[in-house]
Amino acid sequence: MRIPSRRRPRATLVMATVGTLLAPLLSGCWAGAGGTGSGGDSINVLMVNNPQMTELQKLTAAHFTKETGIRVNFTVLPENDVRDKISQDFANQAGQYDVATLSNYEIPIYARNGWLHEMNGYVAKDPSYDEQDVLKPMRQSLTGDDGKLYGQPFYGESSFLMYRKDVFAAKGLTMPAHPTWQQVAGLAAKADGAKPGMKGICLRGLPGWGELMAPLTTVVNTFGGTWFDKKWKARLDSPEFEKATKFYVDLVRAHGESGAAQSGFAECLNDMTQGKVAMWYDATSAAGLLEAADSPVRGRLGYAAAPVVETPASGWLYTWAWGIQKASRNPDKAWKFVSWASGKGYEQLVGETSGWPDVPAGKRASTYTNADYRKSAAAFQEMTKEAIESARPSDPGVQPRPAPGIQFVGIPEFTDLGTKVSQEISAAIAGRQSVASALKKSQTLAEKISKEYEGR
Repeated sequence: MRIPSRRRPRATLVMATVGTLLAPLLSGCWAGAGGTGSGGDSINVLMVNNPQMTELQKLTAAHFTKETGIRVNFTVLPENDVRDKISQDFANQAGQYDVATLSNYEIPIYARNGWLHEMNGYVAKDPSYDEQDVLKPMRQSLTGDDGKLYGQPFYGESSFLMYRKDVFAAKGLTMPAHPTWQQVAGLAAKADGAKPGMKGICLRGLPGWGELMAPLTTVVNTFGGTWFDKKWKARLDSPEFEKATKFYVDLVRAHGESGAAQSGFAECLNDMTQGKVAMWYDATSAAGLLEAADSPVRGRLGYAAAPVVETPASGWLYTWAWGIQKASRNPDKAWKFVSWASGKGYEQLVGETSGWPDVPAGKRASTYTNADYRKSAAAFQEMTKEAIESARPSDPGVQPRPAPGIQFVGIPEFTDLGTKVSQEISAAIAGRQSVASALKKSQTLAEKISKEYEGR
């Protein structure tokens, strides 16, 4: 997840690129009809090049186009590139692309700026889409300030704790179904060294608002902290924020992976797969990779809810979703594509043609009642659904927030602020400065944002 720095007039705000927590899953490829305009029986779709999207691209002509007569011109780019291109086209309302992949971070901001086509009217006329089947947290996260829907999820995720069941059994350790962070720290200490070279836990330390700050912000939330209070006062120097950050830094320094300050999603995935760590707190989407047929740790893993302290739940919420540009010349055809690409029928198609593990899950309740999917994802599907359904993007902590978001603050400035703060905290993980020093600098950065929002 990612984007700009200083505040500009809303109509001209152009969102730049930054890294995201899903970026490690992406590979570089480009395909599509870059400069062609949509019209007639065609639409232009700009999307990120992750495996589930490229699978959709392969299935479109033989299924969607064959059924509707609508030809889809795809432009498929790496995440940072696609975000930059989307922000330029949508901010300028150039209308080159009818549909684009956006996350639940951007969609409310884009909707506020008037860049997106609302979808309530389409949903009302398309009962087969079954909007109520979409998991409630997903619907809420893709809703604008006016209460209207501006996006439909392609797939979604939360976060949870993954651990080696065999290692825990050998050490006589028991993982609670809903652990506290204090319990996790104790288990990490006992699992540390359970096998030669194995560390107790992997936690992201790589700078980036979508890397280190994603898991750390969920820890801050459940420790009682917040980036900003309801009046937009910066709170990075609060006792709760400091306690949470110090806990995280101390845990990863004492029992975390080697080179933690440069470890993100990809590095922790690699460490877990290779048996270098006994636990990992991260995205629920990682479970499918760990349970893949060729994974060395398949069948050896257990899953527990995101650890908590003061909140009933603490998992984050993220989705890649489809947004229709307000300036689209073919919004009706664009909706038909969105309806197909996020509908129940598409999941069935993927399950039957590519295999149920490849289904873009995490968005529909019906997915989790499908016998084929439940069997293929038996190790983690219930825990994933529970994590998503318990996510509270509008109320993730113990006090009111001025903007929505669990692992981010839903304002354009957060990408720049979050990245700069993450650099300070990563330096603390590396031992180059204290947590207190890192947060003192971070508070100064956050106060600049406070001044722009106070009194609203």
